[in-house]
Amino acid sequence: MAPQTALPETFARAVDGLRSITPRPEILLEEVGAPQRLAPYAFALAATVLRDDDEVASGRLILLHDPAGHEAWQGTLRLVTYVTAELEVDLAADPLLPEVGWTWLTDALRVQDAGHRAIGGTVTQTMSTRFGDLAGPPAAGDVEIRASWTPVDDELVPHLHAWCTLLASTAGLPPPGVTALAERRPAGAA
Repeated sequence: MAPQTALPETFARAVDGLRSITPRPEILLEEVGAPQRLAPYAFALAATVLRDDDEVASGRLILLHDPAGHEAWQGTLRLVTYVTAELEVDLAADPLLPEVGWTWLTDALRVQDAGHRAIGGTVTQTMSTRFGDLAGPPAAGDVEIRASWTPVDDELVPHLHAWCTLLASTAGLPPPGVTALAERRPAGAA
C-alpha cells in the first residue's frame, strides 16, 4: 500500500467548501473523477438538473490546484465548468443567447459574492434537425457554456452557489421559492 500523501492546506480547504453545501432539490451533485494532467491536484463534481423527473441540464465543475501558481490563472486555484442544456428551438435560435448565457455565469458570481479574476469562456448554441433513419422529434436546440476563472481565495462555497445558480438558469428553473405556473389548456383539450 502506498503511503498517504497529505493534501496542500489550500486545496483541502477548497475541496471542503465544495463538499459543504446541499443545492436546491432539482440539482443532484456527485463527486466524479477529475482530470489528472491539468494540475498537480484536482477535484470534480458532476451535476444533473431535473424538472419533473426529466434531466434538463447537466454540468461538471473541476477544481484545479497548482501550489507553484500558474501565470495564466493569476493564482494557484482554478475552477473550470462545462454546463449544457436542451432548449426550445426558438430560444436556441435567438442570436442573443450567447450573451445571455455568459451573463448567467457572471451575474451568478456577482450575486453570490464569489470573488474571481482571469475569467474566460465560450457559449455555444446549436440547432439539430433529424433526417432519414434518425428522423423523429422536431428540431432541437442546445446551449453549452464552458468557462474557467480563478477564485480570489480558497473559500469556494460562494463559487459553488454561483455554479448551482448557473445550472438552474441554464435549465430554465424558476428562482428558489417561486412556483412555475402550469400551462393552461383550453377547455376540452386533452
